[in-house]
This record gives sequence, structure tokens and C-alpha cells, in this order.
Amino acid sequence: MTDAIVSFAVKQLGDFLTQEIVDRKNLRTRVEWLRNELGYMQSFIQDAEEKQSDDHRMQQWISEITDIAHNTVAILKDCNLKVGAPKSGFFNSLQTYACLCSREANLHNISQQLESLKQRVLDISRKRETYGIRNLSNSAGEGANRGPNSRSIIKRLRRATSYVDQDRLFVGFEDVTRTLLAELFKMECRRSVISIYGMGGLGKTTVARELYNSSKVMENFRYRAWVCVSQEYSTSDLLRTLIKSFRKRCFGDELKIIEKMDEEDLERYLREILKGHKYLAVVDDVWHKEAWESLKRAFPDDKNGSRVIITTRKKDVATRVDDRSFVHELRFLTPDESWDLFCKKISHGDGYNNWCSAGMLDLGGQMVHKCGGLPLAIVVLGGLLCHKERLQEWHEVKEHIWRHLKNDSLEISFLLSLSYDDLSGQLKHCFLYLGSFLEDSLIDVEKLKWLWMAEGFITAREAKMEEVADHYLNELVNRSMIQIADKMWDKIAYCRIHDLLRDLAVQKAIEGVERKYHN
Repeated sequence: MTDAIVSFAVKQLGDFLTQEIVDRKNLRTRVEWLRNELGYMQSFIQDAEEKQSDDHRMQQWISEITDIAHNTVAILKDCNLKVGAPKSGFFNSLQTYACLCSREANLHNISQQLESLKQRVLDISRKRETYGIRNLSNSAGEGANRGPNSRSIIKRLRRATSYVDQDRLFVGFEDVTRTLLAELFKMECRRSVISIYGMGGLGKTTVARELYNSSKVMENFRYRAWVCVSQEYSTSDLLRTLIKSFRKRCFGDELKIIEKMDEEDLERYLREILKGHKYLAVVDDVWHKEAWESLKRAFPDDKNGSRVIITTRKKDVATRVDDRSFVHELRFLTPDESWDLFCKKISHGDGYNNWCSAGMLDLGGQMVHKCGGLPLAIVVLGGLLCHKERLQEWHEVKEHIWRHLKNDSLEISFLLSLSYDDLSGQLKHCFLYLGSFLEDSLIDVEKLKWLWMAEGFITAREAKMEEVADHYLNELVNRSMIQIADKMWDKIAYCRIHDLLRDLAVQKAIEGVERKYHN
């Protein structure tokens, strides 16, 4: 995030240099110096961010450079408002001469503010040397353009040009899917509920989707629908989602009618759609029993073998949704399954890891063991390591993890935070933006990329902005920071963010705001 803020300030300084008012020698010199120094400082931000969880001085250094970047942008904005460009025309010229003294005073004041910023930059530069903050981007010696550019971004990201198909990462749980498939097809005519429960990150939604998309299920349940509930929900919105999912081709006048219906009408309409049909509904991420109670009346029981799958973190929700429910507590992965999942993740889904040395595999095995069989922890760890090609980098990750073990196991919250810290400044901004979406939202990827561009998170000179946005999206997918929700023509159409990662995005954004106001 800091890298993106500083990058924006550098760009604003560059744009400011093209204006006529910067022709004054002292002002131009100070603007050029500040642009070059801030651009150079970007090379050290990544190292400071990686160390900040262990060293509060790094956190303070990051806060100071962020504050300088914010102040720089504010000064330039103030300059444009107070000074601006001289207007043409006789009367405008008279007005310009009348304001000349004020204009010169403003320019002098702005020049002094920039000089004050220079002293602060020199101060944090001295601290950088004292704290031993390293240049990780090897950008020294590039003069005024020492900050990252789009060409270097593209070069770095092209290794992750295409996303990893999550269907190829389904590992373990074969016994679970066999058990649950048998329950779906057992000789029970009455509508019944299958509840899958377990902690966050265990793979409940993944298992449910594996069942939902299996060829046998698609053949036997012609009517299928999926809805995510989450902690905060609207029953009317959930019913509308179910109707659209069951109907498949729901548009035009029917859509308008559905949008105007109240909860009671929607419930009645859904019952009519499903009447006489064998259906399967997945109600994902249920936090409260009341959420299911508000929906179940809409699911008719025509004694034709219809089924409902519910996923939840809470045992009491799973056991109390229905008198005839089949309750399954999802287990953790075995050590062999954990290693298999990790290997598939670091090899982009094909199961081969030829690029890993024996030393890397040994370190990987030790780190995977500390994940305790939690799938989300394993794929996030794999996503973090698959971008690191040197043994020393794997050693650094392991040492960082070992310093934060609790009861000899790795806490998922720390691993997610470590993966976030490893993102580039631009990627951090893109990831944090995902926290603005509601929990379990289905996010339109094309819309998301345009929003990133509109917010200024994606800048490109030598490459198309759309291409950079695609690379950013794919890297977040490959790092398991976001999940593919739907594909169209082999391209990602919709994505979503796991609840735990969304919580991280919100937490990091709040920390950034609090740090800014504290300073």
C-alpha cells in the first residue's frame, strides 16, 4: 500500500514539472529532487514492510514516508488551486498583474514547504541506513526513473500470466465426497438436508462445489441452485438469487417482476418453480439457524428425492437445521494429502515440482507440517513460495514462520498476513480494494479491473492497462488471495474472496487509516 501511495506522489511530481509555473529555478530544482528521491525510496519499501511485524522502527519508517507522500500530493494540489496557469486576454492580464504579488508569495511559500519536505526525506534516508533497510528491487542508478515502471511489472508478472485452475487443486476428501454422494442418492424420497460443518479455511465450500459440479449430480438433479448466505443477509435477496439460479434464463420482464416482489411473493414464486421437480440447492456459509428457517419454507417436499446441502462453521447450526439432516464434520487433511496439495500449488496444478531443489522441498515439508492439515493455510503458503525461486528466500520465509509459531503450530491469521506483506505495493492496493465488497460477494472480474483502473491502482506506460490488470488478477488468484467463482471461454468471469482474507483486507485498510491519522 505504501509503495502505491509513494508511486502516486512521484507521478504527481512528474506531471507538475510540465507546468509553466515550475520554470522558476528554485522551485523546479526542489520538485525534481523530491521526485527523484521519493522514486529511489520506493526501492526500499518492500524490505521495510517485510520486517515491520518484527521491528516497530520499520513500521514508524513506513509511516513517515507515507506521510511525506501524502503531504507532497497535498502541497501540489494547493499550488494548483492558489496559483494555476495565467489566463489569456486583456482583462485577464490586468487581473493577473493585480494578483502578481499574491501569486509570487504563494510560489515562495510552496517552495519553502518543499524545502521542509526535503529535510524530512533526508532524515528518513539517514534512518534507512541506520536501520539497515535494503534495496530489494535493484533499481539503484536509474536516475529519475528509479521507481518501478510497467515494463518491470509485466516482466515480473509474466511468470503468472495464466491462473491456476482450482478444479485441479482438489486434493484429499475423496472419502468425504463418496460418503456425501451416497447420502445424496440414498433411497429416501423425502426432501432431506446434508450439513457440512468445520472451521474457516477447512474446505467446506470446496467440497460442496465438488459435489455440485459432479457429472452424476448434474445428470440426476436437473434443477440446481447455489446461494451464499454470510453473516449479514437479506432473505428477499437470497430468494431472488435462488430463483435466478434455478431459472438459468431469467431476464427482461420476469426480472423486473422479481425485483418488485416482497419476501412472501418470492417464497411463493420459488415454490411454484420447484413444484414437481427433483432439485438440489446449496446454501453456503450459514452463520445463524434463523437464516435457514427463513428459506426452508420455499423448498417444497414433493417426495421425489430433492436435497439441500448446507455449509456452516457452527456445529449447533449444522445439527439443528432439520430433524432428518445428515451432519458431517469435515476433517483436516492427512500429512500425505497436505503435501500433495502443496506440491500441486507450487507447480501450478500439474503436480510436478521440477524447479524445486531438494533443499526447497525439505523446507517446504517442514512448513506444510506446521499448517496442521488446513487447506487454506497450505494453498496460501504454496502461493507465497511459488514466486520465490531461490533457496535463501525459502529459508527466510521459514525463519519468519518459526518465530511466530504458537503451541508448535502456525496460526492462519499470521500466514495470511505474511502473504499480504509479500505483495508488491500495487497488488496490495488491489487486494485491499476487495475488502469493500460484501462478504461472499460474487465479483464481476471485468468490472473489478475497471474499478482498479479508475482508482489509479494500475499505471502503465509501456503496456496496456488492461494487460497489467489481468496480470494482477492472475497473480492474486495464483497466490490464493482470491478464488475463481466462475469461468467463461476459459477466462475468469467472476471471483470471490474468502471470508478470512476479506477480514484481513479490512483490517489492513483500517490499520493504514489509523496510522495516517495518528501521524
